[in-house]
Amino acid sequence: MPPADWEPVIGLEVHAQLLTRSKIFCGCSTAFGAPANTQVCPVCLGLPGALPALNRGAVTMAIRAGKAFGCKIAERSIFARKNYFYPDLPKGYQISQFELPICDGGAIPVPQADGSIRKVGLTRIHLEEDAGKNVHAQNGSHVDLNRSGVPLIEIVGNPELRSAEDASEYLKALRLALIYLGVNDGNMEEGSFRCDANVSVRKRGATSLGTRVELKNINSFRFVRQAIEFEIERQVALLESGGKVSQETRLFDHEKGETRPMRSKEEANDYRYFPEPDLPPLVVSREWLDSVQTPKLPHQQMAELSAAGVSTADARTITADPRLVDLHGRIAAAAGKEGARRAAHVVVGEIARAVNEGALDLGAPKFRPEQIAEVFRLQDEGTLSSTAAREVISEVIQTGRAPAQVVAEKGLSQVSDEGALESVVLAVLEKNPAEVERYKGGKKNLLGFFVGQAMKELKGKGNPGVLNALFKKRLE
Repeated sequence: MPPADWEPVIGLEVHAQLLTRSKIFCGCSTAFGAPANTQVCPVCLGLPGALPALNRGAVTMAIRAGKAFGCKIAERSIFARKNYFYPDLPKGYQISQFELPICDGGAIPVPQADGSIRKVGLTRIHLEEDAGKNVHAQNGSHVDLNRSGVPLIEIVGNPELRSAEDASEYLKALRLALIYLGVNDGNMEEGSFRCDANVSVRKRGATSLGTRVELKNINSFRFVRQAIEFEIERQVALLESGGKVSQETRLFDHEKGETRPMRSKEEANDYRYFPEPDLPPLVVSREWLDSVQTPKLPHQQMAELSAAGVSTADARTITADPRLVDLHGRIAAAAGKEGARRAAHVVVGEIARAVNEGALDLGAPKFRPEQIAEVFRLQDEGTLSSTAAREVISEVIQTGRAPAQVVAEKGLSQVSDEGALESVVLAVLEKNPAEVERYKGGKKNLLGFFVGQAMKELKGKGNPGVLNALFKKRLE
């Protein structure tokens, strides 16, 4: 934390790889992990004379993100050449958008600890191509251009964040929203969701901004917090000692937990932006815009779950993965009355446990939601105790077997017949005469003791409700 008289000002720029199968300006594959320089062609190699052709699917995904975040979608936007020299940029320029981006304004909804939603404003969202990758080895440095031309959206946030924790929560909310929208897989390790942080500090109460430093090479939420916290402390210490903060780009060294200089920060003029002559203006028709649908975002799903009676903790767990939201919805629909609440217990309990243990693939579950609803019905009928129901659900989730088959094979049916339970009730009362007298003397909480003793005799298969009624009848 900075001293009380200093205030950090933080804005994040996120590069999110779009989930298209081909690159933004050519037909090469975007699949991750292929051998170096095998997913390339004259366009993404930057060979003279090769002409780009825009991927419509990438534009549609950018529009979907823009609509979901409340951006103004430009009817006409322009691609530009961003000129700079780097070994992984064979053309010597990157095709991006500058003066006329496809999305303007908007905000990212960020859930807060108290359940409220904070909206962090956006400057813009624009389309661009990714560069290649420099690979450093003992025998020298190499360039892999498989990633060159992969479609990205750059999401530029306003400098409205005031702490490293704010920045981390913003990133988590943005990543999850993009996954819900189906435009990004959120994989930070593979580089498909990358963040640069712009950090400055100023005296608390000041209105002018301090000198901004850009932080790169941040690939986890933990590193985002560490890098920003270190940079805030570095800048405050520098200013308090009479020094000046230089506008520059710094890399975060996660092993040392510190930032270090990379290069002096370029201004927009240094990139010599000019319109891309090989691409016409991008025109988004009203029909195209209206055809792009957006699903409910995580905070909207969470509000619906809460309204249906699901606890805040359970709703937060479910909405952490859109596949869990889908499963919950289908189980709840099959279950009927109280379905949302009961389905939530299954999702955050048995289903989450099976996923963590590697016994369930959320992408291809073996069970059907109707099978879980069938277990609920057996429990409501008195055929299964709550403990047995959890055991059956766990088996069904992992194997997809019919609930009735699991119940029969494991002998889990609950005994509800009064005649069959009467003899057990009498035996328990005969074995515990002292407790019977205490009950009759006013210790009514001993009823649970008697039911527990009967359940022991029945190996957990007695119906607790029927046993309660039988004990009360005999004792009172």
